[in-house]
Formats: sequence, C-alpha cells, structure tokens
Amino acid sequence: MDNILQTLFGSVTEVTWQMAVMWLIGGALIFCAIKFDMEPTLLLPMGFGAILVNLPLSSVIGYFEVNGEWIEGPIATLLKAGIDNELFPLLLFIGIGAMIDFGPLLRNPKLMLFGAAAQFGIFFTLCMASLFGFETNDAASIAIIGAADGPTSIFVAGVLKSNYIGAIIVAAYSYMALVPIVQPPIIRLLTTKKERLIRMEDKGVPVSKLTRILFPIVVTVITGVVAPKSVALVGFLMFGNLIRECGVLNSLSETAQKVLANLVTLLLGITVAGHMQADKFLRLDTLLILALGLVAFIFDTAGGVLFAKLMNLFSKTKVNPMIGAAGISAFPMSSRVVHKMGLKEDPQNFLLMPAAGANVAGQIASVIAGGMILNFFG
Repeated sequence: MDNILQTLFGSVTEVTWQMAVMWLIGGALIFCAIKFDMEPTLLLPMGFGAILVNLPLSSVIGYFEVNGEWIEGPIATLLKAGIDNELFPLLLFIGIGAMIDFGPLLRNPKLMLFGAAAQFGIFFTLCMASLFGFETNDAASIAIIGAADGPTSIFVAGVLKSNYIGAIIVAAYSYMALVPIVQPPIIRLLTTKKERLIRMEDKGVPVSKLTRILFPIVVTVITGVVAPKSVALVGFLMFGNLIRECGVLNSLSETAQKVLANLVTLLLGITVAGHMQADKFLRLDTLLILALGLVAFIFDTAGGVLFAKLMNLFSKTKVNPMIGAAGISAFPMSSRVVHKMGLKEDPQNFLLMPAAGANVAGQIASVIAGGMILNFFG
C-alpha cells in the first residue's frame, strides 16, 4: 500500500505547468474538432495524443520498466514505424489520390497554372524563416506549411529531420481547417465586385477513359525526371488515382478512399502527438512557426488570385480571379470556399467545377513543390 501511495504521490509531484498547458492545448484541439467540425479525424486524435504524451511518467512515449525489462511505449513505436520512415503520409496519399477526380483539370488544362502560382507562399516563407534565424532544414520544413497539404508537410519535415515537426504539423492541419476563415478576406481584398461576378462555364467536354488512365502515369514519369525526390510523394498520390480510374479495382478504390484514408489519418493524428511533448512544443519558436504558417497561406492565396488577374490582362476569355485562390492544395475545402463566394455574389454563378480543377492542380503542384524542396535541401 505504501508503494502505491508513494507512486501516486510521485506522479502528482511530477506534473508541471508546461504539462498543464499542453493538456489545455489538447483539449482545445478536441473542442475545435467536435464543436466546429475542424478536421475532426485528425485534430481529435492529435488533441487526445497531446494529453497522453504529457502525463507524468507516461508509458505511451519513450521507455518504461516492467519487471526489470525496458519496454518501448506504443506511440514511440508508431513514430518509428509510421513517421520517421514517412510510411503514414505515403499511405494517406494513396487514399487522397483515390478520392481525386482530375476530370475538371483535364477538361481545362490551363488551370494547372493556378496550382503553380498558388505555391508562391512556400518560397516566400522560406526566405522569411531564414531571416528569422531558423536553420536551413527547419526553414524549408516550415515553408512547406504553405503547401496546404498535411501529408506533404509531415513527409518533408520528416525527411529533413526538422526540430519543429510537432509545431509544423499542428500549423499545417490547423490552417487547412481554417481555410473558410483565412481565404475569403484575402480574396475580397484583392478583387473587385465586377471581377467576382465573372462567370466561367464548364465546357463539359468528356474526358476519355484512356486519358484518365494515362494521366497519373505520365505525371509520375515527368515529375520523377524533373524532381526525382518527389517520386514518392507524386507516385503514391498518382497510384491512388490510377486505382480509381482503371475501372477494374473499384472495391480497392473504395477501400482506399474510406477505410485506408480514415484509419491512417487516425493513427497519424495520435502518433504525431509524440512530437508535442511540452519541452519540445512550448517554445517561442512554436508561436513564430504558427505565424509563418499563416503568412504562407496568405501569400499562397494572394499568389493565385494575382496570377489570375494578370492572365486576364492578356486573355480574351476572362477567368474569375477567385479561381486562383483554389490553386492551394487544401482539397476540397478551398474549391468549396470559392464556389460559395461566387454564389454569394451571384446565385447563378457556379464556380465549383473550375475551382475544383484549380484545387486538384494545387494538389499536384504542392507535392512537386515538396519534392523540389527536398531536391534543394535534402
């Protein structure tokens, strides 16, 4: 009995204010997931995991002794199995690829330009992070928050061995969830009402099955030649899409979209909490990373909108500049935001298809940008 009381008393005295703060942060993530439906499949397990790893003498992280034998905690094991070797992000890309319909992009290939333009925030933030004194690998990892793609952020930060992977992951997924709040003010600031009223017709040109099958294969080959270190990112994304489009693996496609994607996301959320221990997370650097992540999202959105306005100066067929904002990789949230803004300006202005085309272009562009970052700094 004395041993039990001594253990309990020892555990209580091990509680620090930093742990308590992390409990509040974990609770806030859970609250946002449930109350506001903000990326619940990820933020809820991430929030609960943050509480788990910040309990005194927690057995889920590091090593603990049982009958004289040292046993590795389950989250520490999952970190090695799924994050340190980048397995979880790549498996998630298969599911994401199976969800994506590249049809709107294939019907209007020039939308690919918006995906490229909306990655401007990555390279701007890289310069900013370097100016603030972050080491090169950390600055590059922070910049990739601007990819607006959680798995890409995890993959790049893991490969580059960033010291701030926990803060980077929280920032990446938090801002993805906040796209409906972050993007509209920027879009309205950079566009006029006349520009927001521009209608874009979806030509509805059918895309052949052969084209849909060849597209993921061709994209993988081209990007692999141009940016070899992007092969894993692009390849797994396009493999998932090939499963979707081939027409002979419908059950596997459905499994990838639902079971695989959901399961990996849950495991990913609770596993990345291993990088959210108080001593690693509660730093001034964390707040700076969150601020830089917001800068990346703002400049991504601005880059896409301003590029669309530039195109309109030289094009007879005008595009709605709001479409440019959908070029970030936050799929499909960003395309929905643009579509809703279009309907608010004009109830007959349906921008969902062109916005979706720009959005999936952004998905491709973000993983290519991640590969380029790895080529330069990996």
